[in-house]
Amino acid sequence: MQPQSRVLAFPPPSPNVSEQYLHAKLSFYTDAWDVAEDLRLQVSEIVVIDTRAESLYQAGHIPGAVSFPHRLMDEASTAALDRDKVYVTYCDGIGCNGSTQGAYKLARLGFRVKELIGGLDFWIRDGHPLAKGDEAGVYPAAWHSQDCGCE
Repeated sequence: MQPQSRVLAFPPPSPNVSEQYLHAKLSFYTDAWDVAEDLRLQVSEIVVIDTRAESLYQAGHIPGAVSFPHRLMDEASTAALDRDKVYVTYCDGIGCNGSTQGAYKLARLGFRVKELIGGLDFWIRDGHPLAKGDEAGVYPAAWHSQDCGCE
């Protein structure tokens, strides 16, 4: 007797439905490798936003990221942001919803957004550098983390 598959208990959708869903998913999220490459290459179309409290930003953040705690985001505080940029939000990691809160607030205010999968936790796990203090810093152009094979 063949055992019943737990994986197939809910059959997968058609390839077309999967394609549409996965395209949408990639539109909402990005990973540490892609953000690191864009920062390393100084891609100007994105802005990385650390949505955590200022003290956590100072203790360690993604080089090039700006501190903008999600609790401070509103129409007045975002008035100077460039609406032509894509804002990538992050927080501590999968146990924190600060990046979702920030992305939601920015989207609600008319900005294009993506969330960083796994936040700072996955960033560190992937071996990317950190910056400390008040300054955003710059992702080192010569830095090469271990290739995740995601490309």
